[in-house]
Amino acid sequence: MSKLTFDCFTKKIFIKASTEKLYWCWGTSEGITSWFLSSAVYVSQAGMERKSTENIQAGDSYTWMWHNWDGKETGKVLKANGTDFLEITFANSKVSVSLEKHEKAVLVTLRQHEIPLDEESKLNIHYGCSNGWTFWLANLKAYLEHGILLNETEFDLRNIPLSGYEFVNM
Repeated sequence: MSKLTFDCFTKKIFIKASTEKLYWCWGTSEGITSWFLSSAVYVSQAGMERKSTENIQAGDSYTWMWHNWDGKETGKVLKANGTDFLEITFANSKVSVSLEKHEKAVLVTLRQHEIPLDEESKLNIHYGCSNGWTFWLANLKAYLEHGILLNETEFDLRNIPLSGYEFVNM
């Protein structure tokens, strides 16, 4: 990407953890609910719900639910190689996560792309998701490197207007 545009964005962070642990955090329902979601259900193409410790696979569908948000996100797993790359449909776009081993850490690169260019998508997907992923990647780093979670689970923020845009730890 040579310039900033509204149809995609990239977020990167170095995390001191193994690629295996990081892939577990993204590629299993047990892993992704340990730091990100309140619930994650993956269903295979054959219609069978995956076990919480089982790696997701291309063709799976998912339903995600968050703490402090009553909505849910549904989508498809487009790619999942079991080691260092996955891609899903997400919020009328696509999200890919790649893991690149470096000497002392793993570079986690999240790319959200194919974002629609209407004004609502610019606000809710580009602006909203870009801010959201920045926090969630920092939360993943805090979780894996320091054993703490930064997201809000004690206080119910669902009835506060604009909480999703104003609280940094939603």
